[in-house]
Amino acid sequence: MNYIGENLLPGQAGHFFIILSLVASFVASFSYLKVTRSQLPDERRSWLKIARISFFIEAFSVLVIFATLFHILYHHLFEYKYAWQHSSRSLELKYILSAFWEGQEGSTLLWTFWHCVLGLIVIKRDKEWEAPVMMIVSFAQFFLASMILGIYIFDVKIGSNPFVLLRESGVLDNAPVMHVGFNTANPIRPDYMTMIKDGNDLNPLLQNYWMTIHPPILFLGFASTLFPFAYAMAALWTGKTKEWINKVLPWSLFSVALLGLGIMMGAKWAYESLNFGGYWAWDPVENASLVPWLMMVSGVHTLLIYKHTGFSLRSTFLFFGLSFLFILYSTFLTKSGVLGDASVHAFADIGMNGQLFLFLLVFAWLMPLVAATKDKQRWIIAAITAALSIGTYFLNDVIPGFPLYVILGGIITFIVFMNKQVPAVKKEESASSREFWMFIGSLVLFLSSLIIIFQTSLPVFNKLYKINTAPGENNEFAYNQIQVLVAIIIGILTAVSQYFRYKATPQKIFFKKIALPGLISAVIAAFILLVVKISYNKEGMGFLINIWIALVAGVFAVVANLSYMLTAMKGNIKNSGASIAHFGFGLVLVGILLSSGKKEILSLNTSGIAIPFEKNSKEKTGENLTLVKGVPTRMGDYDVTYVGDSAHPKKALTYFKIYFKSPTDSFTLHPNAFINYKGNEGLMANPSARHYWDHDVFTYVSALPDPEKNKDTAQFVESSKKIGDTIYYSRGFIVLEKLAGKDNLPVAGFDKSDTGYTAALKIQSINGPSYQSDLLTIKGKGQTLFQSQDTVMAQSLVLTLNDVNNGVARIGVKESSNVMEYVTLKAYKFPYINVLWGGVVITVLGTLIAMIRRLRLNRLKRA
Repeated sequence: MNYIGENLLPGQAGHFFIILSLVASFVASFSYLKVTRSQLPDERRSWLKIARISFFIEAFSVLVIFATLFHILYHHLFEYKYAWQHSSRSLELKYILSAFWEGQEGSTLLWTFWHCVLGLIVIKRDKEWEAPVMMIVSFAQFFLASMILGIYIFDVKIGSNPFVLLRESGVLDNAPVMHVGFNTANPIRPDYMTMIKDGNDLNPLLQNYWMTIHPPILFLGFASTLFPFAYAMAALWTGKTKEWINKVLPWSLFSVALLGLGIMMGAKWAYESLNFGGYWAWDPVENASLVPWLMMVSGVHTLLIYKHTGFSLRSTFLFFGLSFLFILYSTFLTKSGVLGDASVHAFADIGMNGQLFLFLLVFAWLMPLVAATKDKQRWIIAAITAALSIGTYFLNDVIPGFPLYVILGGIITFIVFMNKQVPAVKKEESASSREFWMFIGSLVLFLSSLIIIFQTSLPVFNKLYKINTAPGENNEFAYNQIQVLVAIIIGILTAVSQYFRYKATPQKIFFKKIALPGLISAVIAAFILLVVKISYNKEGMGFLINIWIALVAGVFAVVANLSYMLTAMKGNIKNSGASIAHFGFGLVLVGILLSSGKKEILSLNTSGIAIPFEKNSKEKTGENLTLVKGVPTRMGDYDVTYVGDSAHPKKALTYFKIYFKSPTDSFTLHPNAFINYKGNEGLMANPSARHYWDHDVFTYVSALPDPEKNKDTAQFVESSKKIGDTIYYSRGFIVLEKLAGKDNLPVAGFDKSDTGYTAALKIQSINGPSYQSDLLTIKGKGQTLFQSQDTVMAQSLVLTLNDVNNGVARIGVKESSNVMEYVTLKAYKFPYINVLWGGVVITVLGTLIAMIRRLRLNRLKRA
């Protein structure tokens, strides 16, 4: 059947290039493998040419797929499920980009796009390591291409196709209007496109400018972790276990910078768009991104240790290997649906699980495969990998958690073979050496990451083993009580490690250099603790003491690294990348502790109005303030007034105008809220904040009136009154002060013969304030043409002017408890939050400066 209005060419072209990218990536991987193994120059050149052409075809295919999917979204081709599900006609261009990577297919495509870009850089700039590195990169691309393939082999679905048509997706199966008059063999009517006026829209929480720029940076960080992994595996495969160090160091620094930046941009989005009252909530997907970054940081430091001393090479291989594997694991957590309601970021399962697990499993066993020293061992491991891959499909239901055991087995096997192939220095490091304390810091970060990933994986364990091991209600404290101890250790090591020399440091020299920074740090920390003060008492005195110690360690890291940069490095920015990065990291620690430890709840309930929250809400009544429209209410140092609200012209979204006034300042915030029309039902809110140099005032809507419960059933009572007469109501009285009429109304839509009447009323509450109300009614040709209503919220009154005749006004008065307009707010004061954001920027800049320096040294070495 021909369907009217469908544009099929983009989808057909897009799916063709998906298949082409799948084939090209496999050919590139196989060809690079042949280049790596071949000993004949002519044969190597032939295979290298094929490999490069194949990867260029792969990169071009991904670019075309990217452009095609964007074309479908931009032109609102709702015959495609992806466009209908993730976009609408009302989306701005920047949010169309957000819609692109809202879905799993789009985010996977973004990931593979960055692999292509970075792979082309390797081909251009690193001829020596191109073949073994690009073999692994192309193999990863093959798996990513399979994740957007969207075909069935027998009953097994391979990937999810972003170009599937809406009528083929099952979305229309429950739309009876589409089926009328058609047989069951072909139930969709030919003109169904005429009934699809708009798409399902982008999740309102993602309609934020940070979601336009955060995912590309984050996925660039994800993609970058493949390259240290690929260099490490290439070094093992070729037996060049020492020569790869200079090549991989800039890549690992780039990965640390970009992945860290992407994670913190996500934190900034959460701060501005989510209503959990901050920038970090130990959400499972936040954690799953943090863990690979921590392991990559550990790998960078052990790599530097090896470069200067020959120690920790095995640890470097392990950290780089696990960093990429945990990227795959975090992708599984995000895209498989296993997290369910445990994460605000989690996707539902759409058929990628098989590819995700296979991707993770194969690359876990790829590590021992390339670490094996002999061809016979490699073939045995390859056979084991294939057998276990097949076994996971059949044994997953028989042995709960079998795929996880297989992955763990691959990592253990890798460690065994890697230890055989990679040499290690037998001599122990000196406790007075820089490498010793750098290794301790790397080990602490590694153990911290393992603890985080274990706690994050509890939903997985629950599903596999049917046990209730989830953290309690205080999920944040379960992480914080451990990670604050990590912050203490890392803060101190970040401060002192650079003052040690490699191999050994005389005690007198060390203490002489560290004494002044230590003294300055002590003075600054004492000032903060005694004057600025951190009095976080939510989790007891023991935890508060740990926060104090962590703050001292953070200040020490800031001062010591600044001092090292100015003295030892003579202020040379180009050579001070490490000190700048450590200085920024110290600021991050201080910013986290100050902003969280001194976070103040402003919205303590002083109004006496207790509004019930949603069933699953974690809000506490005493920490939320209900504002009645037009009534100023005290909130901390501010008088806060709910001025009004406005509705989004095309979405079920309400913007609230909240006016803050203090003796020294005044401003208006515009938080918005809506009942989520995508995903789970419930109140969703986008915060609004006022930024100052030393703090933010941060607020979001925590409750709205229930329109079903607040239906107004009260009736108007009419009274006929002259000027000066009084109308009594239950809480006071109303006086008609003025009455006037006017012909020839200068209002569009009314004739000159129409007459308008105005009445000025004074409402006096008993033992309370008075209010003013102005009413209007317009009459013409014996009928009422217009009639205003005025609501006095504080008195629960609704007033109307029904008629005026011979100086007598007929005034309608209604008393109702359901006429009150209100909004319930949660408001915080975040002190020194800019220390955190500034620290992030400085850390990234310092890491990139270090990367540029390493690239420059590599060029000089080649020259």
